Amino acid sequence: MSRSESNDHANSESGAPPGWERVIAHADMDAFYASVEILDRPELRGLPVIVGGGANRGVVSSASYAARRFGVRSAMPTVEARRLCPHGVFVRGRMDRYVEISRTIREVFESFSPIVEPLSLDEAFLDLTGAGRLLGPPLAAASALKRRVLERTGLVVSVGVAPVKMAAKILSDLSKPDGLLAIGPEYLRAFLEPLPVERLWGVGRVTLERMHRAGICLIGDLARRDAGELRARFGSIGPHLRELACGRDPRPVVADWRRKSYGEENTFERDLASGADELGRALIAHAEALGRRLRADRVAARTITLKLKLARPLGGGRYPLVTRSLSLDAPTDDGAAIMRAVRALLARAAVGEKIRLAGVQAHHLERSDPRQLGLFDQKVAIAVARNARLNRALDAVARRFGEDAVTRGLAHAERAAPTHRIK
Repeated sequence: MSRSESNDHANSESGAPPGWERVIAHADMDAFYASVEILDRPELRGLPVIVGGGANRGVVSSASYAARRFGVRSAMPTVEARRLCPHGVFVRGRMDRYVEISRTIREVFESFSPIVEPLSLDEAFLDLTGAGRLLGPPLAAASALKRRVLERTGLVVSVGVAPVKMAAKILSDLSKPDGLLAIGPEYLRAFLEPLPVERLWGVGRVTLERMHRAGICLIGDLARRDAGELRARFGSIGPHLRELACGRDPRPVVADWRRKSYGEENTFERDLASGADELGRALIAHAEALGRRLRADRVAARTITLKLKLARPLGGGRYPLVTRSLSLDAPTDDGAAIMRAVRALLARAAVGEKIRLAGVQAHHLERSDPRQLGLFDQKVAIAVARNARLNRALDAVARRFGEDAVTRGLAHAERAAPTHRIK
C-alpha cells in the first residue's frame, strides 16, 4: 500500500477510476482542539499542549503531538496526563471557537462534494465518486482538499481514500499527522489482513478479549473464519465483522445525517452531595451551554436527560451511572427551560450518594421554527418573545466576550467535548 496505488485514469462515465464502484474519503483534523489553541496562540507551537482536564478528575479532550510523545491521549484522566507530562501546558477548552472553525471546515468539505457525512466537529466522510471529471483522480482530489482546508483555516487535515468507508477511516488514522493515503479495490484485502482486528468498527474491549481467546488477533484471522462459527461465538455481529474484514462495507455516505443529541458534562474535583451548590452551578452552566449550541444550530430539543455518575467505585475504573429523562410539552432551545427540567430530574433521581460526574443531554431534535400560537396563548407568546430577546442578547455577549462573560446564577463549569453521533 502506498500513497499512489489508485489508478489515475478516471472513468469517463462515473468520474471514478476503473474498478472503483465508489470513491470515499475520510477527512480528520489533526489534534483539533489543541491545534486551534496553537493557531490562536503561536507561542504554544512546539509545546506539549493539553486541552481540558483542568481538574485532577477531569479528562483530556485533545493533546498536541508534542504532548502525545509523552503518552498523553484524549479521554485520559488528567492526573495521568500530569504524571506523564508534568511540564505540559494545560488549556481550558473554548467550544465556541471550535464550533466556529468547524463550520468553515464543513464549508470546505461541501465545496468538494454535496454528499458529506459529519461524524464530529473535526471529521467527516465525503463521497467523491462522481467528482473525478471536476477534481481529478482520488489522490489529486484529496490533495486539493487538504490544501483548501489549510488555506481557509490554517490547520492541517489527514485524509484517507478508499472504495469503502471502513478502509478510508483506517487510512486517515494511519496517515496522521498531516498525511494522505489512498488504496484501490484490488489492494484492499491485502491491506486489511495484517492489521490488528481492533481496527474494525464494532470491536470494542469486550469483543476484542473474546476474539483473542478464539485466536483471532488480525483482520486476516477474522476473514478466514467461517461465518457460522463466528455467529455461534459472537452472535449476529460475528458475520458482520467478517464482511468488514473481507473488505465488504456497503454502507453509503449519508448526506442528510442529523445530529441525534447534544451533551455537556464534567467530572468534579471532589465528590459532591446531590444538594451541593457546586452541583447546581455546574448543571446551570451545562443547561446554558446546551441552549447556546441549540440556538446556534437552529434546533430545539423535546427531551432532556440528566446523567449522574456516583462516587462509589465498582472496580476497573467503573462507577454506577444514574440517568433520568423528561419529555417536554414543546421543544426548547432555552437554557432556563432546560434547567427547569434538570431540576425536576434531579429531584426524581433522589440520589443518596455522593456524585462524581454530572451531565445534561438534549435529544429528539426539531428545527426551531417560529411557533404558531393561538388567540388564547397571548401570555405564552409574550413570555416566549421575552425569552428569545434575552437569549439573543446573551448569545451576542458570549460571541463577543466569551461564554463566561454573562451567566445565570454565577454558573461556571469546565465542560467536556460535545456529544455527537457515535463514530
